[in-house]
Amino acid sequence: MLKIKQKASQRPYLLWLILLGLLFITPVIVKDVYIIHVLNIIGIYILHVMGMNLLLGFCGQFNLGQAGFYGVGAYTSVLLAMKLGIPFWLTLPISGLVAALFALTLGPILRLQGHCLAMATLAFGEIIRIVLTNWVSLTNGPTGIGNIPYPRIGSFSFNNDHRFFCLIFICVIFCYFVIVRIVHSRMGRAMRSIRDDDAAAESLGVHATHYRIMALLVDAFFAGIAGSLYAHLTSFVSPHSFHWDETVKILTMLVVGGSGYLWGGVAGVVALTIISEMLDVLENFRPIVYSIFMIVVLIFASDGLYGIYLWARQAVVQSFYREVK
Repeated sequence: MLKIKQKASQRPYLLWLILLGLLFITPVIVKDVYIIHVLNIIGIYILHVMGMNLLLGFCGQFNLGQAGFYGVGAYTSVLLAMKLGIPFWLTLPISGLVAALFALTLGPILRLQGHCLAMATLAFGEIIRIVLTNWVSLTNGPTGIGNIPYPRIGSFSFNNDHRFFCLIFICVIFCYFVIVRIVHSRMGRAMRSIRDDDAAAESLGVHATHYRIMALLVDAFFAGIAGSLYAHLTSFVSPHSFHWDETVKILTMLVVGGSGYLWGGVAGVVALTIISEMLDVLENFRPIVYSIFMIVVLIFASDGLYGIYLWARQAVVQSFYREVK
């Protein structure tokens, strides 16, 4: 019996090793630069939705200022690299920390609820974009900054999409393990209690505002990391890249995938990115078909795409048990 339990406990680690192996051989197997570039964009959005999922899915708080943190991270990394010559292995974490520092200024706003909080965070994101647009001496204004150098770690340069793939998914794996540890900790349980009933949680001694701030800091940190990766991947940034509709896009991916599930946002990012790329051939009809898909998912699957997967898995298990009996 002990041996059986040990083998069962080892299965998750074996699955993770297989998954990691598949991720790192993907650039070797897939030669098409376009496919690898799409996978890189998917990885960047996964960083966003996992951070936002902690705030919305597990803490029940809206953040419509995600694009602001995204822009702060991108411009921080670019300015540190191009003006001060700081190496990428330092600018990457600094970008996340600066974005988190900006999020800390929103602490008092998190006392708000519902649409008031949504509007306040939306205003914050737009303030960041307007500052980036008008501070021409620092950010080059609406023209943006081009010729951003490829990141280097030592003598190794991530000078193509295939090399960048490994860098992005190392960050994604790190993000996933951080979010998992938080969700399954005392902090995660406190966040879920706030989401379900903040008044009851407060009465039991849970400091709701404290945990909301912590969730926002984690969300902003990974948004800043995503911004840094995006800037160096595309070699160009401008304030237009961080318009508020970018926040709507990220939020849509999370809700369609399944808010409150660790893998829900990932499912939404993969599905909507691939569908968006496939619909390019439809040109003017693309937004219509894209919107219809989202509406259908939200009407018939309130828990999103991951909810459909859970329902299908439960149906298969129940049918199997019926056949066994």
